[in-house]
Parts: sequence; C-alpha cells; structure tokens
Amino acid sequence: MIWEIWWAWLAFGLGLAILEVFTSGFIFLGFAIGAVALGIVLAFGVVFTLAWALVVFAVISVIAWVALRQVFGVRKGQFKTFERDINED
Repeated sequence: MIWEIWWAWLAFGLGLAILEVFTSGFIFLGFAIGAVALGIVLAFGVVFTLAWALVVFAVISVIAWVALRQVFGVRKGQFKTFERDINED
C-alpha cells in the first residue's frame, strides 16, 4: 500500500517542510522530519503495517519537535516585552 512506499513519505515530508515556510513556530517541521525519517527507514527495507508506521512517525515527530523547541525555542528567563502599544499612535 501507499504507506509502504518510501518515496511517498519523503514527498509528504517535503510537502510539510514547504508548508512550514508559510507558518511560524516550527509547527510542521517536526512532522516533516518524522516523515522523512520514516521514509529513510522504509528505504532500507523495513516494512511496517499502517498502524506501526503511524506510531513510528508520531514518535519520531514528537522527538524532533521537542529537539527543535530545545534548540530554537525561547530560552529560560527570556520573554517578550512591548515598550509601546501600536494603537496609541
């Protein structure tokens, strides 16, 4: 089926990475990394059922998302402050 084809997962990951360009906050980038990683695993010949493919995709995506938040997220003690209100002018 389609979830067993490695290039389909790579295409899905590429689509999510392109979608990330139009959003902010690393929302789709973790999912893109998960899809590409699963595509690479499938390219090596490992075969999953649909349920296991989705579990592996979800686990890798969560790990990638947490890693991205640790690397690029707001550091501890940092916060945004606003000096003026744009509606006051």
